[in-house]
Amino acid sequence: MVTRRDLLKQAGAAAIGTALTAPAALARTAAPAPLEPLSAASLHALSAALARAPRRRDFKTVPMILTSPAQWDSDALNLVLNYRGGPKQVWDNTALTSPWLNLMRNALNTQIWSFRHPNFLCVSATHGSAHLALYDAAIWEKYRFSELTKGRFARNTLLAEPPAAHVNPRDYEDTRGVFSPHDNSITVLQKRGVVFLACHNEIWELTMKLHKKGVNPDHLSHERMAAEFTNHLIPGVVLTPGIVGTLPQLELAGFQYAK
Repeated sequence: MVTRRDLLKQAGAAAIGTALTAPAALARTAAPAPLEPLSAASLHALSAALARAPRRRDFKTVPMILTSPAQWDSDALNLVLNYRGGPKQVWDNTALTSPWLNLMRNALNTQIWSFRHPNFLCVSATHGSAHLALYDAAIWEKYRFSELTKGRFARNTLLAEPPAAHVNPRDYEDTRGVFSPHDNSITVLQKRGVVFLACHNEIWELTMKLHKKGVNPDHLSHERMAAEFTNHLIPGVVLTPGIVGTLPQLELAGFQYAK
């Protein structure tokens, strides 16, 4: 027979068990700490607006020269151009194997913690071979991008989050942490507020080369292949009508040029 005293003991044990396991459960379900500075109100607002801005990725064909804002990510690009926080820096990134991600990470760290500019905006004006990093795994595999890198990249590893990405971001001096050289990743930099701009002209010229070489599994026209590449840009990227022509617009908007 279960007495009232037995029931009270069971209830007490259950309460103790809940108290002991609750912190662990909360730790498992808690959202990861943000990587943008907590005081960066302008940067937070831009990141939120960019996340809402449309990206058209359902093209059937695209022309050589884009003539209508509907053909690129106009809304998202205008958000970047009209950013009122700062300072603002645009990196002219052209080489996949260069230390481009490391340099932008260093720029972020210096601006945020050395010069106390939490709303610093870092933008990657991406073209040349660096543009290969802005395509998803499906395009990498289908068009044998590993061969374009001469085997240096079997896949797009620049999107991967290294173990350092999951280290506590509160310790910004951790030499193997989320802000260290062990965490050079496009995905992580995007979480820190970095904006990666893609280049339509680079898409057109790369697909032209592949088309001429016969690397065309679906026997697409050039215009259709360029559309396919556009549709497979990685999430968060902002498509421009051409990086070289967009750089003056960024400089007119107050961005400092870096290479």
